[in-house]
Amino acid sequence: MSVKSFGGRRTAVAAGLVLALGGGISAQAATTGPRSDSGTTEAAVAHRSDAGGGKGAIAACSQEVLGVSAVKEPADSKEARHLLLIVQNAGNKKCNLYRHPLLRLGADARTTVPVIEESDPDPGVPVTLAPGQEAYAAVLVSGGARDEYVAKSMTLGLQGRQPGSHVGHPIDVPMPVPTLYADDGQLVTYWTTASGFALDFIMSK
Repeated sequence: MSVKSFGGRRTAVAAGLVLALGGGISAQAATTGPRSDSGTTEAAVAHRSDAGGGKGAIAACSQEVLGVSAVKEPADSKEARHLLLIVQNAGNKKCNLYRHPLLRLGADARTTVPVIEESDPDPGVPVTLAPGQEAYAAVLVSGGARDEYVAKSMTLGLQGRQPGSHVGHPIDVPMPVPTLYADDGQLVTYWTTASGFALDFIMSK
């Protein structure tokens, strides 16, 4: 297990990312290497490009090529209120992540986790992942004692190029802890290649 520091915060990163195939999870893991980190907008959008829809366009990332994991922030926190969602392109071609994760906390979640709109520094432009590259989204599990409920699962949906479209099947995200205590103050950021940039939007909440 490697440990990464984000502005003084220590983050335990899973030794491997679980590769999602079809609607479920296989035991195959994609090994992760060291990650670069920056809190600047420039770093957050350094690997973003607009694929468009013509010949030679970069395909949307799907559950067939992404490894997925989630870790607590900070790693030694007693409460799992802040999470870092990590996806890695385990395929051999570039792919695009659009907008933000469609995340559901718990099997009985009424809706997907609301997004922090200001966490997207370049609206309308997808995150392009080269083979082996990672992207991140930060998750605030609970924003206060408001309609708290128990969540024993997390499900990730991927968006397509057109607003409102979906790619592939939902992905079951490995739980960083057995149980999450979520409430109606939960939030998620847009995808970015700078983990520290994403975390800045939730760590103070």
